[in-house]
This record gives sequence, structure tokens and C-alpha cells, in this order.
Amino acid sequence: MPELPEVETIARILRQGQPGQPPLVGRRILGANLLWERSLAEPSPAEFAARLDHQVIENIGRRGKFLHFRLRRDWLLFHLRMSGDLLVRPLAAPLEPHDRLVLTLDKELTLVFNDARKFGRVWLVDEVDRVLGDLGPEPLDDGLTAQDLFERLHATRRQLKPLLLDQKFIAGLGNIYADEALNLAKLHPLQPANLLTLEQVGRLLESIRMVLGDGIRRNGASIDWVYRGGDFQNYFRVYQRTGLPCPECGTPIARIIVGQRGTHYCPHCQPRE
Repeated sequence: MPELPEVETIARILRQGQPGQPPLVGRRILGANLLWERSLAEPSPAEFAARLDHQVIENIGRRGKFLHFRLRRDWLLFHLRMSGDLLVRPLAAPLEPHDRLVLTLDKELTLVFNDARKFGRVWLVDEVDRVLGDLGPEPLDDGLTAQDLFERLHATRRQLKPLLLDQKFIAGLGNIYADEALNLAKLHPLQPANLLTLEQVGRLLESIRMVLGDGIRRNGASIDWVYRGGDFQNYFRVYQRTGLPCPECGTPIARIIVGQRGTHYCPHCQPRE
């Protein structure tokens, strides 16, 4: 599943463009072809098409793992889930097997939501908080301090790894970057959240920001066909490195299941306290 750096990369490409692809900010939506009705969370397909007609894309951004398009009157939201992607194609380009939604734009362009596993969802709403209002704080937001995170952690006895994956606790982290951050912070994934010291919490917040920042600079990790050619996978410390030496101490990386998710850590550098 695309996580914060991968989604941020897609938002940046769509907003700013790249060689051979113009930016989408300022483009007008001329029509909507919904090819898989269940991809649309709300409103109804008929209302979706009617409301989108001739709206202009004013900005494109990210909140947690959501992509949000600020339109002239509404908000268009995408959650890519396991395999979703957003692609800009020429109007004359043929449909591909996993295309679920095609938006016709001016300048002979289309914006295509392609989703092989059909788990991704699309919303068109007049108020963005109707969908995003329950998300936790953004980990890269300067307003999130170590003291704030300490208080949030000490309000629960949950284990660290599942808590970091909870989008209502903190937005944007997934399996890859949670494992990488916990390793960098030298914290065990099963550590109870309320037992962390303020110093450990400060180290955790710094580590989260370091791995996310590095992931964004490297355009995310390319470990599935839906990712955007990033190379952060070449710099993993622990994720998917079971049995390989820890970059800090040489101990073989271990893999356990935490909350039904494969979890990678160094038994020496991340002892369970």
C-alpha cells in the first residue's frame, strides 16, 4: 500500500507535472466515466458526474494517505489502498484493464484512477473534514511536538507498532516506515506506548520524520507495480531484510507478526523492555 512518501510523490507529480506530463492545477474537468461503480464511495454516480462537470482543479495535496484535489466548488478525494494509482494520459489513449475511473480534462488529457485490486475509493464532498476529520496529526507538521506525542502515547497501553499504523493516532505511516522508524529510534515494536520516556518519544518523533523525509526525497519505495519509480527500497534498514545483518550491529534482522502485519526489527538494537 502506498504510504505517506509514495502518496506525496504522486501528489507532487500531479500538481507540478514532470517531463512529458503537464501539471494538472488549472485544468478543467469536462466529464467523468465511472467504470467500476464500487470505487465511488460518495455521492451517487449520477450526482458525481453532474457536480464534477466543468469544475477547475485549483490545487492538489495530501492528508495522511489520502490525495485531495481542491476544486472550484468541491473536494475530490482518493485513497489508493492496496493497488490504486492516478495517471495522466492523452485523451486518445486506450483504456487499460484495471482502469476504474476516467476524468476527461481540457487540453486533450485524462486523469485515470487505475486499481487492480479494486480496494481504492473516491469521494466528492463539499467539506473535506467529512472524510478526513478523524485522521490523527501529520507527522511532518512542526506543530506536533515531542510533548504532544508523549501525551498521546501515554493515553494508551497499546503496543507501539499497531498504534503507529492507526491513522486516527498519527496519519500517513504504514508498515514500511513504521518498521524503519522504530529501528532508527531503537524501540521494540511491542513496547507498550505508555511506558516510553519523554527522551524515547523525542527520539521516535525524530526518527519518524527522518525516514519519511528520506522516503520523500527518494520518491518513495518501489516494491510493487503501483509505486512511482522511487529508490528508498535500496536504503531499508530492516523492512523485508529478514536474516540480513543489522546496519548498526550486524545481528540478523528478525521478522514477527504484529497485528497481522509482518514486522521487521533488530533483536539487539531494539530490545523489548
